[in-house]
This record gives sequence, C-alpha cells and structure tokens, in this order.
Amino acid sequence: MTASDLLVACLEREGVDYVFGLPGEEMEDLLFSLRTSDVTFVPVRHEQGAAFMADVHGRLTGDAGVCLATLGPGATNLLTGVADAHLDKSPLVAITAQGGLERLHKESHQAIDQDRRVRETRCDPPRTPRRRRGQGHGGRSAFGP
Repeated sequence: MTASDLLVACLEREGVDYVFGLPGEEMEDLLFSLRTSDVTFVPVRHEQGAAFMADVHGRLTGDAGVCLATLGPGATNLLTGVADAHLDKSPLVAITAQGGLERLHKESHQAIDQDRRVRETRCDPPRTPRRRRGQGHGGRSAFGP
C-alpha cells in the first residue's frame, strides 16, 4: 500500500464522497489512488474554484468538503476559498502537494512555506510537525468527532 492509497482509504473511512481539485504532476499518485476508490475526483479549472466547491459542499452537507492542489501557486490559489470556509465555519480539508526538501531553494521555483501562508490568512491550521515515514497525521480532527 502506498501513502496515497492510505490517504484515500482514510478519506473513504471518513465518508468523503468528492474531492475537488486541479490535477498536477505532484498529485499524480493521489489521483491514481482516487481513480480506483469510491471517492469521486471532480476536476476544476482553477484551484480557487476547488476550495469554494469544497466550502459549499461542507455548508450544505455538514460534512467536510475536500479540495486539493499542487504545490506552490496551486496551494496559494486555494487560500481565498479556505479562508472563506473558515470565516463561515464550514468544514473543509485542503490537501496540497509539497516538493521534496532536498529541492528547496535549489531547483524548484515553486517552493513556499505553505503553513506560514495559511496562518497569515488567519485560518489557524492545526500544526502538524514534520513526521517520519510511518507515523500518523494530524488531519483526523478536521472530520469531527
């Protein structure tokens, strides 16, 4: 089982029906895992649209809406919709790609501190420290009790 398979299995266990997003190279493994799951991937033309669709899904159903984007500008394009969901108290989970740390400031022009950018929008995400392979993740709280 790959990490993307595990993430999709967690989404299925949480009852996620849809993931809204814009395909990107760094999200390829996750998209392949979604394709073979019960979760429907809904492609959009812009990441901001994905975040707003997840926001509205959360408002209408009470279940967490899920959106995804690739790294760098793709991640920052989610922020307006994520901030709107936060202000409206809509349940939303945003998943973004991140390039390898070995590429940071060397070959990738899309490297940004995504956690810092989200904090600057006053969304106050739960801090999840960088974990070693095999450890759990902090995203479970986003789906409620």
